[in-house]
Amino acid sequence: MTIDYTQKSYWLNAYGPYSPNAPVVGNIAVDVAIIGGGFTGLSTAYFLRKAEPAMKVAVLEGEVVGYGASGRNGGFAMTLFGLEPAVTAMLFGKQRTVEAHHYCERSVDLVRELIREHNIQSDFEYTGFLRLATTPGYVKRIQHDLELLTSLGVTGIEWIDKEKARAELNSPLVLGAWSEARCGILDPAKQVRELKRIAQEVGAVVYEQSPVTEIHRGEKFTLKTPQGTVTADKIVFATNAYSHLIPEIWNKQVPAFTHMVITEPLTKAQLDSIGWKNRQGLEDARNLVHYLRLTVDNRLAIGGSDVTLSYGRDMERDLNENTFQQLEKDTIELFPALKDVKFTFRWGGPVSVTLQMAPAIGMVGDQRAWYSLGCVGHGVAPTHLNGQNLADLLLERKTDLTSIWFVNRKPVSWPPEPLRWVASQALLGYLHTEDWWYERR
Repeated sequence: MTIDYTQKSYWLNAYGPYSPNAPVVGNIAVDVAIIGGGFTGLSTAYFLRKAEPAMKVAVLEGEVVGYGASGRNGGFAMTLFGLEPAVTAMLFGKQRTVEAHHYCERSVDLVRELIREHNIQSDFEYTGFLRLATTPGYVKRIQHDLELLTSLGVTGIEWIDKEKARAELNSPLVLGAWSEARCGILDPAKQVRELKRIAQEVGAVVYEQSPVTEIHRGEKFTLKTPQGTVTADKIVFATNAYSHLIPEIWNKQVPAFTHMVITEPLTKAQLDSIGWKNRQGLEDARNLVHYLRLTVDNRLAIGGSDVTLSYGRDMERDLNENTFQQLEKDTIELFPALKDVKFTFRWGGPVSVTLQMAPAIGMVGDQRAWYSLGCVGHGVAPTHLNGQNLADLLLERKTDLTSIWFVNRKPVSWPPEPLRWVASQALLGYLHTEDWWYERR
């Protein structure tokens, strides 16, 4: 079956004509083979070649660059790690929470640096971020998170009250907000394909439409694809939400599908009515978060509200009519002045969820094989820095990146089906219940 990649997201649809690279054909030998051509895989390839220009590095993308989560997300380069700071602190401790926050700050800075250095054309805007409190319960939740981070020495984030928040965003629901300057918005399909460009410019080779069907481990790794074979000294599973399809790491994460809708370009009158003059990236404080941003041509994109779970190997859960309708309703509830706006595109895509709601980078057997996964929907910026981290790990260098606590942490394993389905539904039910409670406090 031929896949129409342009229907996988608004970003891919708006990108225009795209010619994928040739697939693997015949037998190829490399030093490092990277499975997955998204933000993580392409960043890893770029940093490997920057560090070791003679190293042979190949990226194997099963579909086309941008097909997975990297081409379908909301395009927020932000500092949020995992689900939220309070959850990270409860599960991993306060010190690790602040270390993770600083890692994510560095991730955002890296995205900006790469864009400037390589003139990356991804419509990047360094607009800042508002985490909106829309009920008194969420006011308390956000203020608690802020108090936690500031007590640990984190700076650059402040609480703004209802008056100041509504000066930034004219919505009757807004009661205050977490305000943070360190955040940018970008077009993720353009960003990931620009990462392909810069990885190739430093000498990495990117193969598309080359799904890895078998992996044999011996003195070297042998990776089979439909039309060829790749032999590699080391490998990277840069597969994130698709990692459960790989026998070596199947139990470390599950995919959850998040959904988005986007409007027609807003008129000047419509923009003026919502007061969003500083164009910040927006999220609310729900577990099943809403996230909103403006595009370069002033469309309003909104995602979240709920997620769709899959069973087993099923990865065809992009479309959810109920969630799409809810997102359109939620847009008008947040911005009543947009009651007549037209929505022009709907899509969805998978995010990678570990059982402890936090990212993980780890070895598969020994230092010749590594994986990275579990950004829980906040991976645009961290995946770039994770690529640099993975490059250091593959080169067996001890750096400040490789010493971060979530490298080689042992994620709590998801059980096999049907228990995985039961566990994921139970977790989703808890998140729904907690959201219901906060919305009524």
